[in-house]
Amino acid sequence: MNKVTLIKQYFKNFSNKRIDLLEQMFSQDVELTDWEISAKGIDQVVAANQKIFNSVETITVDIGVLAETDNTVFAQISVIVNSSVTIKVIDVITFDQEGKISKISAYKQ
Repeated sequence: MNKVTLIKQYFKNFSNKRIDLLEQMFSQDVELTDWEISAKGIDQVVAANQKIFNSVETITVDIGVLAETDNTVFAQISVIVNSSVTIKVIDVITFDQEGKISKISAYKQ
């Protein structure tokens, strides 16, 4: 599966709060950094995502632009929280050799 397809699935799983499916997409040493949190390792990253999901009623990712290099996808997205708050974000998502997500860096615009 190509990386753009994987990223689309990742955002679908995120929007559906499917932490079980997200966990399957992460490498064991995955790292997550955004404007509020930093987590390292699959357990911490899963917990950070679960905390986000628990804090909102709904969360939806609208994909704008996707660009791909060898092992990285750049995503310009809008994250819609509780159907009312829109956060514009740039995600830089890196994959390991096995096609698992190894790093997510999210930048609020």
